[in-house]
Parts: sequence; C-alpha cells; structure tokens
Amino acid sequence: MNEIRAIEASQMKANLDQFKVGDTVKVYFKIVEGKAERIQVYEGLVIAMKNSQVGKTFTVRKNSYGVGVERIFPIHSPRIEKVDVVRPGKVRRAKLYYIRHKIGKAAKIKELIVKKSAKQASPSAGKEAPKS
Repeated sequence: MNEIRAIEASQMKANLDQFKVGDTVKVYFKIVEGKAERIQVYEGLVIAMKNSQVGKTFTVRKNSYGVGVERIFPIHSPRIEKVDVVRPGKVRRAKLYYIRHKIGKAAKIKELIVKKSAKQASPSAGKEAPKS
C-alpha cells in the first residue's frame, strides 16, 4: 500500500490547485497532432471539482458559437502546462451544474472582489510626512 502512495506522490504536481469552483480560468493544454506538439488554451468557468489525490479533476464549461461545451481536466496530468485564473468568482455552492440550464446574463457568476489590506494598498501607510 505504501508503494502505491509513493508512486502517486511522485506523479502529483504542486501548486496547480490555486483556483476554485466559480472562477473563470484559462487552461493551457498540450495537444499532440502527429509528430507536432502545441499548446491549446481552453477558457471557461470551473463548474465542478472532484477530489481524489492523483485522480483529482475539474470541469470547465464555455460557450462556443452558442453551444455549451464542457471538458474535464485531470489536475495532475502531464499534459496541463498551467492554469491561469482570469476572473475569480463568488459562489456559494460546490457544484455549479445549474449553469447548464441558464442562458445569457443569467449564466454569469458574480466577481469576487478581494480587498487589499491597508499595508499592501499603500507602501507609505502609517508614515506621514512631518508638517512644518
């Protein structure tokens, strides 16, 4: 049993799960066409994540020419170059399957606005120039 865990640990990627359900992401995915290899970008909304160590997957949904298209990506796949968060989303559910039935503006997710702390907002916070 420990041998299996050791093999799984060697195949896991670090820091690829910096996104969550509700985020709009760009997935850079390697495509092999014959002998040529290229990177294809797939941009869409993360509607689900399924957790099971090496088998962890996430589902990305996008509209392509008016047709909803979903694709499931394994997080620890060697074919995934990187995942960029385009727009963080504010959701209250773990699975967003209800988005499949929404059309137009109703299918939008609110953007998560992250407030910066006072120290990060201005580097001179707390340091005032002496008045003369």
